[in-house]
Amino acid sequence: MHTWFECKVRYVKIDETTGKEKKVNEPYLVDAVSFTEAETRIHKELEQMIRGDFQVTNIRKADYSDLFPYDSGDRWYKCKVTYVSIDENAGKEKKITSQMLVMASNLKEAYDNLISSLSGMTVDFDIVGINESPLMDVFPYFSDKNEPTITE
Repeated sequence: MHTWFECKVRYVKIDETTGKEKKVNEPYLVDAVSFTEAETRIHKELEQMIRGDFQVTNIRKADYSDLFPYDSGDRWYKCKVTYVSIDENAGKEKKITSQMLVMASNLKEAYDNLISSLSGMTVDFDIVGINESPLMDVFPYFSDKNEPTITE
């Protein structure tokens, strides 16, 4: 099972339209086993992307149950999905809510990609909401084969 950490990073970025420097605080998602590893991994990843100094200002556990990357997408969308689970011991139905991330270029494509990704589920589900995520990038854990292991 993956443990995702959202890392907020502050650094000086050059605005592409005006050419002026501005301070930004951007969130990134990292797959790690601990807060310490998340900080180490985000430093390692961003050293290659950001020129100059940057500071990790916050790290928190993210509650995403699944991530669905698509090469055609350029943004991450946060999706809230609910489904009903039956507690066999108590004999009661329980409503379960899951947060998922799906990559897409727009809202409709995010919905279509989510439906496609969840098409193999054996239970009925409802998509409660889809919103564009502020995440700048996602850094999955890489196995020994150098392939990302995003979904289980």
